[in-house]
Amino acid sequence: MLIDLTDPELFARNEFWPVLAWLRANEPVYRHPEPDGPGFWVVTRHDHVSAVYANHDVFSSRFGMRLGSNADAVAMVAQRMLIVSDPPEHTQLKRVLAKAFGPSEVPRLESLVREIVADVVAGAVEAGDVEFLEVARKIPNYVVCSLMDIPRADWEWVGHVTTDAFEGGDEDARSGAHGEIFLYFEDLLRHRRDHPGDDFVSRVAHDRRATGEAGGQHPLTDEEIIFNCNGVLAGANETTRYSAAGGMLALAENPGQWRALRESGPAGVPAAVEEVLRWTVPGVHAMRTAVRAARIGDTQIAPGDRVTLWNVSANRDEAVFADADRFLVDRSPNRHVTFGTGRHLCLGARLARIELTALFTELADAVAAIEVLGEPKYNSSNFTWGLRDLPLRLVARK
Repeated sequence: MLIDLTDPELFARNEFWPVLAWLRANEPVYRHPEPDGPGFWVVTRHDHVSAVYANHDVFSSRFGMRLGSNADAVAMVAQRMLIVSDPPEHTQLKRVLAKAFGPSEVPRLESLVREIVADVVAGAVEAGDVEFLEVARKIPNYVVCSLMDIPRADWEWVGHVTTDAFEGGDEDARSGAHGEIFLYFEDLLRHRRDHPGDDFVSRVAHDRRATGEAGGQHPLTDEEIIFNCNGVLAGANETTRYSAAGGMLALAENPGQWRALRESGPAGVPAAVEEVLRWTVPGVHAMRTAVRAARIGDTQIAPGDRVTLWNVSANRDEAVFADADRFLVDRSPNRHVTFGTGRHLCLGARLARIELTALFTELADAVAAIEVLGEPKYNSSNFTWGLRDLPLRLVARK
């Protein structure tokens, strides 16, 4: 078996699944070579992936959380950006940032999301033939821009530059897009400090985090707020967009499951959303760096080793999911790791579930049939992966 999980074309062709299945069965903790580097570990089984996520004392996030990341850029944001930080900084940042997505905020979030999704779906159904990625892209972008009270005229630009920042064709393009986002939020933050509202940016700007000292607290720095607004934008846009599109393709390719979802009514949507999340896995891998010697299963890991956790493989682990390669809208239980697990459970997991629940509820009510009009195409990333082209015909219910 030829194994090269750094080959972008493997993902563009959607041909990586047999490679991961072979690794789960034969080398679940695999030492992956690199042409110009020391190599890295590939962890593919659900139990091993979950164990590494849980062991943040040994497996650190602050040295980067993806293959191919720029070490200098990571060092600049480490311990100041949630996804590349370890406790106690990670804990302190998350307590501030998570308030906007906490249980008390759910009614407000649900109301906002339902309104946006209803408008987007109505337009798509009226059009009939759509590029579904454009439909799916609007929902998380409109929601997060609304939560941040970003001017409506800037929403489209924010959505496109966020995608460029994480999926640009090369490191220069990605760095340039990140720079544009940072400058935009620098201006926005300056305004919100002087003219606070009830939006996400204002609330974070005027909240306080613990310092680690007894009773000590201080506001987040401008850099911490800007870096994490960038992270929230990316997480909100990428996960929902790719999961929504991948879920629609799965339903189109499995018409029996589409009928089952429609017949189940709103009560059946939450389970279907969890299966969509298990099936699509926009966050293909996450990386950790061992800060001291450890074992994963029977494999010894040395200090400094990079360990990659392949969420997409864990979600198809036959030891955890019966009929793992079947898409089943009523699957239960469904212990997928699409959002990670433990302390680094994705900050936007609740919001993504709200968005996907609203979307598939509206679609099941408004659409009789889904037809694929052309060949679906995937992007060429082993980090944030999913469909980039999905032409569909949405046949309206009479």
